[in-house]
Amino acid sequence: MSTRARLDNQPGYVLHTYAYRETSLVVETFTRSHGRVAMIARGAKRPRSVLRGSIMAFQPLGLSWSGRGELRLLLRAEWQGGQQLLQGKALLCGFYLNELLLKLLPREDAHEQLFLDYQAALARLAEEPEPGPVLRRFEKALLRELGYALALERDSASGAGIDPGKSYSYDPERGPVAANGAAHAGLVLSGQTLLDIVRDDYSDPLTLQQAKALMRLLISHRLEQKPLNSRRIFEELQQL
Repeated sequence: MSTRARLDNQPGYVLHTYAYRETSLVVETFTRSHGRVAMIARGAKRPRSVLRGSIMAFQPLGLSWSGRGELRLLLRAEWQGGQQLLQGKALLCGFYLNELLLKLLPREDAHEQLFLDYQAALARLAEEPEPGPVLRRFEKALLRELGYALALERDSASGAGIDPGKSYSYDPERGPVAANGAAHAGLVLSGQTLLDIVRDDYSDPLTLQQAKALMRLLISHRLEQKPLNSRRIFEELQQL
């Protein structure tokens, strides 16, 4: 059996790059059939490298690589087209999605549905003026794929269905519990918000606001409270 398995023209995206020795890059990718794969792009920093202009974030690529170790060897990255360039706020949101995948998704663990969700999120970010609903849908999909599907439709203490007219305290490990005064600390959401998130309906401004707070709570919990650089940069820019 060959010790340098080769794969050609695999659908994928570049999540992040960083310098490797003098002229090369390490390229973190998210591929449809092989999940997150790290590759060395030899000589990619040289002006005449064929890889230099093709290693693009947020653009669909056909990736070819070889090798079996932790770092594969990137052979080709061919642009597939069809994705509008992200600009302004949408670009920052794209970096946020990439950082979530880098920090939460294990390497070489295929998630084909999540790949399609990511692809759809990039297309929507380029087209829709309000990125909030796009981010919330993707965060929800990511948590589901990682095995942390949101409990949204029933009170985790009583088992009763969520009442849209009541308020609920949300525990990251248990889910929603009917809020009864000061006894329930932490994030409190309306029942209507929980039911709207089930349907991915963020047309109500309160739902969008509370969904953002809920996703921040859950993602921070999965990251063990480690900060996200993209979130910090976005917050700093908003203060300018």
